[in-house]
Amino acid sequence: LNLLQREFPDDTCPIRTALVTARSAPAHERVIRTLRDWDIRLDESLFLGGLDKSAFLEAFAADVFFDDQAGHCERARQVVATGHVPHGISNESRDLAPE
Repeated sequence: LNLLQREFPDDTCPIRTALVTARSAPAHERVIRTLRDWDIRLDESLFLGGLDKSAFLEAFAADVFFDDQAGHCERARQVVATGHVPHGISNESRDLAPE
């Protein structure tokens, strides 16, 4: 994404990037810092504080949505092409979790 964004000036990039997260302040700080470290530009950011993302994705007319939680993907797939990112604590196998 960074390489594609660098090919275009801010106002002419054909891809708009939005961060839509169920998190709220202060948890948003980590994701913002990470994206800045990766030099990813965001056109929009929505911190929903636990609200369902589907209505926002539909209103935004998103083309594709990625999430690390299967439940979020299941709901969002009704309104947008959705990809599950199998990473993070919510995707760890229960069999491999330490006791």
